[in-house]
Amino acid sequence: MTTILLLGFTVGIILALTGAGGGILAVPLLVFGAGLSMAEAGPIGLLAVGLAALLGTIMGLKAGTVRYKAALLISVTGILCSPLGLWLAQRMPNRPLTIVFAFVLLFVAWRVFQKSMPSTGQDQTAQRIPPCQIDSGKGKLIWTAPCARALALAGVAAGGLSGLLGVGGGFVMVPALQRYTNLATQSILATSLAVIALVSMSGVVASTLSGHLQWTIALPFSGGALAGMIAGRLVAARLSGSLLQKGFAIVSALVAVALLVKALR
Repeated sequence: MTTILLLGFTVGIILALTGAGGGILAVPLLVFGAGLSMAEAGPIGLLAVGLAALLGTIMGLKAGTVRYKAALLISVTGILCSPLGLWLAQRMPNRPLTIVFAFVLLFVAWRVFQKSMPSTGQDQTAQRIPPCQIDSGKGKLIWTAPCARALALAGVAAGGLSGLLGVGGGFVMVPALQRYTNLATQSILATSLAVIALVSMSGVVASTLSGHLQWTIALPFSGGALAGMIAGRLVAARLSGSLLQKGFAIVSALVAVALLVKALR
């Protein structure tokens, strides 16, 4: 029990310090720390990440930074695809599922490390006009067909990966919102957390109904994650964002390599 609590606490700390995508480490921690298979760890990771994201969403709603209409649209498509990913995960052998997860984790590590490096001035994204624009007068998104389509497709990717790998999808949502909208950073993070909370909870419900969620592990792990989230937020503002991103990228890459070694042995 103590080990599970400490694993959850570690996940909460990582989420607080690195943002929404930090929850991707929940599943590897359960695999190595609790000896679970990928399919067993996925639903537990979803519950912990979903509850932590819900806490962040409530804070974002109070601060007025959640774009709730965008979050609902993304979540609807994500919720529709999450059970499909979960169904596939329960029928996929552990070894190939672990390998897929490891490569996704390596990709996330590379993207986070790349983002932590100083800008070279060659980045063209600032010159692009995203399909979702904020109305400067109302402070809300201007809804168009390209905007709705882009956000819906982002939800499909987040939902499918959420069910398949037991991750919240923050590593998909944050880059997608950065690419397809001109929202401020705080609004992107808050909206992403809202999506993660909704999509993760749908996956948890599906896992519970199918009998694949081990509550004796899930509850202490999730409790530890919430405690870690609160503790992490107390120190996050005092640490360098770039240094935290580099650290997260290095740890993620090492965990991905360890997963590959474990799967290929």
